[in-house]
Amino acid sequence: MADTHRINFDPVDIEMEVSEDETILDAAFRQGIHLMHGCREGRCSACKSYMLDGDVQMDDYSTFACNEAEEAEGYVLLCRTYAYSDCDIELLNFDEDELLGGAPIQDVRTRVAAIEPLTRDIVSLRLDVVEPATIEFKSGQYVDLFIPGTDEKRSFSIATTQRTPDRLEFVIKKYPGGLFAGMLSGEENGKGLNVGDEIMVNGPYGSCTLRNGHVLPIVAIGGGAGMAPLLSLLRHISEEEINRPVRFYYGARTAADLFYLDEIASLGEKIADFSFTACLSESMADAPPGVRVIEGNVTDIVDTCEPDLARTEVYFCGPPPMVDAALALAEAQSVPHDQVFYDKFTSPAFDEP
Repeated sequence: MADTHRINFDPVDIEMEVSEDETILDAAFRQGIHLMHGCREGRCSACKSYMLDGDVQMDDYSTFACNEAEEAEGYVLLCRTYAYSDCDIELLNFDEDELLGGAPIQDVRTRVAAIEPLTRDIVSLRLDVVEPATIEFKSGQYVDLFIPGTDEKRSFSIATTQRTPDRLEFVIKKYPGGLFAGMLSGEENGKGLNVGDEIMVNGPYGSCTLRNGHVLPIVAIGGGAGMAPLLSLLRHISEEEINRPVRFYYGARTAADLFYLDEIASLGEKIADFSFTACLSESMADAPPGVRVIEGNVTDIVDTCEPDLARTEVYFCGPPPMVDAALALAEAQSVPHDQVFYDKFTSPAFDEP
């Protein structure tokens, strides 16, 4: 049996135990402590922290998330860090309300209820929660789906809200060669997912959630299957009648790549101050009537249309290049880090969120 050690987090004065065979981040999840995190694979730096004292080792990670100079200085990525002594760790990014108030990590058995195409390469996957009967999560979070018949998993954002804890929806982009994408299309060795098939789900994870009591306007930036967490946030704002201005920018290549426009319009009617802009990067042909459409890349359009971005809270999700561009935009406009919310995670074979 692996040895256990004590971890003390500064400046929040939270203490927990960690086993030598689990990462510090996983140990925190197990004990109901929700540290800031994103990809959980050492790629995004959301869980970067500073070692004050202790003996740790890090698994492989991206130098983009933590470079060699930072590691030498004492910085670590908690999702890749194993403790081999008692440790004192300074959290660099944390939300005191979320630390001990997040939804518990759960293993949930679900059953496929529907698989419906939304565009040529995006589908809606709907799951019924079987055991336990419901799953607890916050709008904007994501879960891991375990691919039937394999030991692999993929991370996908939830598009639904806590109003339907017994039903989940995921908006999934089908990348060529993707294992899960092939199953959604029935192309993986002739086998595909069908209504009634069971899928195990683990989660929720992620920090792209609304904070109670915040009042700043919201700017949401999405692209591709990054629609999912932003749609969840919109649904939540509409259901709970949250009185905050919302401006939603969604990037796509052409009008054929747009979807859920009717629902977005319906949700917007229930939000006192709402606007939606479709940003088409390749062609304006066949632009849908009644929708504000601008030609160009979504982050460039946001830069032009939102000169006071620093006075908003920014939520974004999409392909990694779009997320990187949104992060650069927030930095260029001096948006405070505690006003920027996103989850950047990738999976093998480009099964990205």
